[in-house]
Amino acid sequence: MEENYKNLKIAQRGASISLIVYVILSALKLFIGYLTSSKALTADGLNNSTDIISSLAIIIGLKIARKPADEDHAYGHLRAETIAALVAAIIMIAVGIEVIYTGIYSAVFFRAKAPDILSAIIAIVCAAAIYLVYVYNRKTAVKINSQALMAAAKDNLSDALVSIGAAVGIIASQFGFPWIDPAASIIVGILICKTGYEIFKESVHSLTDGFEKNKLDEMIKSINSIKEVKNIRDIKARVHGNNILTDIVIAVDPKLTVSESHKTTEEVERILKRDFNIRHAIVHVEPEEENKK
Repeated sequence: MEENYKNLKIAQRGASISLIVYVILSALKLFIGYLTSSKALTADGLNNSTDIISSLAIIIGLKIARKPADEDHAYGHLRAETIAALVAAIIMIAVGIEVIYTGIYSAVFFRAKAPDILSAIIAIVCAAAIYLVYVYNRKTAVKINSQALMAAAKDNLSDALVSIGAAVGIIASQFGFPWIDPAASIIVGILICKTGYEIFKESVHSLTDGFEKNKLDEMIKSINSIKEVKNIRDIKARVHGNNILTDIVIAVDPKLTVSESHKTTEEVERILKRDFNIRHAIVHVEPEEENKK
């Protein structure tokens, strides 16, 4: 459990880096977008401003998740991490809808004015900066198995792509296609909503104890490699923050002693930890012959 809390602290550091970068990028994009009259860059800056709120939500969620178990939370507060990712997703979707609305409004009441090329340069520079943050956060999230930090990383990647899209729209407007700029802001909004929906769907799936069947099948395959395990009668798993909790019922030779059966359960736990990094498994043993009734 101590390792889990250490990993949460690492994830919190990644989210803090995102927060700092978003504060800088948001201020820069909104300022330059206003000066150059770029709808796409302004929309991108608005997106980053809400990313600040999302990052704060993730940081708070990770901090709560680090609280140890108490009388009301026997498994700890690890699910606060997933809730933080869910909150971030809802914020992203709301902003995406707002950006789409603004883009459509700008297209309907269109003014044929191309934004300054400076806004495209800023968009490209910002895209490179946030992509570096994405690479760091994704690598860290995979290493420590953090759902909240992975949500932040996906947001980082989405923002990098959004900035590239904004730059394309701005550059195109320099060649006599100024309508592409508000069109690009609509695409920006769609991308924001798409990323938000994906994070929302994954978070809800975890909070409702959903678990991928193919991963369960992989666990079954690994457990069946143990000679003493005759069959697996039941297996369940659910995500709890950066943990996976499992409940397993195995059948063994009824002639095994209690000590030998216990050693088999320890072997199951060892394999689950080795192959799937599962540190919390409840393994129940039943005699094989009961399965024939």
